[in-house]
Amino acid sequence: MNKAAELTEEQRDGGTVIRLSGNLAIACLHDLPARLDAVQGPVDAIDLSQVDHIDTIGAWTVHSAAKRLDAKIIGADGDAQRLVEAVGALDEPMAVRPDKVSPFTRVVGQIGDAVISAGTTLVGLLGFFGASLVAAWGLIRHPSRFRVNAVVQRFEVVGVSALGIIGLMSFLIGIVIAQQGSVQLRQFGMEMLTINLVGRLTFRELGVLMTAIMVAGRSGSAFAAQLGTMKLTEEIDAMRTIGIAPMEALVIPRIMAAVLMMPLLGFYASCMAIIGGAVVGELMLGIPFWTFLSRIQDVVPTYDVWVGLLKAPVFGLIVALAGCYNGMQVKGNSEEVGRRTTLSVVAAIFAVIVLDAFFAVFFTKVGWA
Repeated sequence: MNKAAELTEEQRDGGTVIRLSGNLAIACLHDLPARLDAVQGPVDAIDLSQVDHIDTIGAWTVHSAAKRLDAKIIGADGDAQRLVEAVGALDEPMAVRPDKVSPFTRVVGQIGDAVISAGTTLVGLLGFFGASLVAAWGLIRHPSRFRVNAVVQRFEVVGVSALGIIGLMSFLIGIVIAQQGSVQLRQFGMEMLTINLVGRLTFRELGVLMTAIMVAGRSGSAFAAQLGTMKLTEEIDAMRTIGIAPMEALVIPRIMAAVLMMPLLGFYASCMAIIGGAVVGELMLGIPFWTFLSRIQDVVPTYDVWVGLLKAPVFGLIVALAGCYNGMQVKGNSEEVGRRTTLSVVAAIFAVIVLDAFFAVFFTKVGWA
């Protein structure tokens, strides 16, 4: 078995045949590849009938020599023949660098890929929403399967734990709106209209919109990462094995928490933004703090508050669906968790902004302008 590989040139029927013998494993090849390279044609065949053993390197050496010399391989047993054929099947030219593509073609291709990806994601989200409705109907029919503790815990994660960052963000946004708005309105001597600007803009648009963006970045990404990790560690498969529906145990509590907490968080964010505007009014505009707050009741129509409260649950649903859907789509490796988490945030924010534009047109058409 350890006999070194040997090469012999023979003349058979007027042609040259190279006979290989011994062990054609990498440890026993020695100078055989160099001796084969030194052989000049023409060669009719390479005989492997006296080869005791051959490995992948030996098979590649034989195949390369046969290809260069345009010779047939004869005398190989079944294993040797299959190994030579296997390495020969891999002997295909490969481009070291990809072919150059024109910038226009590349841009159009990227746009097409993005459109296909967006369409696939949209169809997947619609299917996931349908599965969520089916799971919710199952819980309505069988209330004993409803996990109250899981929902309450999500209330804390989505709502209570987010009060600090959302309150600070909204307070600062109110300050910025009031300060920048007053600068522009001062040119017309209408600084008092800063109250209208802050009140209507925060209750109608920015309060709930910025809250949805914050929840998407904070809770939506957490949903995707948690479910994605559970998918990788096969915890979700284990739940199915023991008869627990993942949609009912994992997805529905998160969706309910986001849908129910978003109106409260949106209203809270609007109030904090108005307080920030009132602080600017007190310090920069000469409008007393309590006067600013009391005027809000006069200048902000009730339907502005309702517009924000009606949009909030829809935004919460979109954020939770995007996070849970992308988390449940994780497969392969841990890198997929990061990719899906990022995708969930991007998809949620994009969908929220698009829906907000549709809501703006809709409420204007119904007279809530």
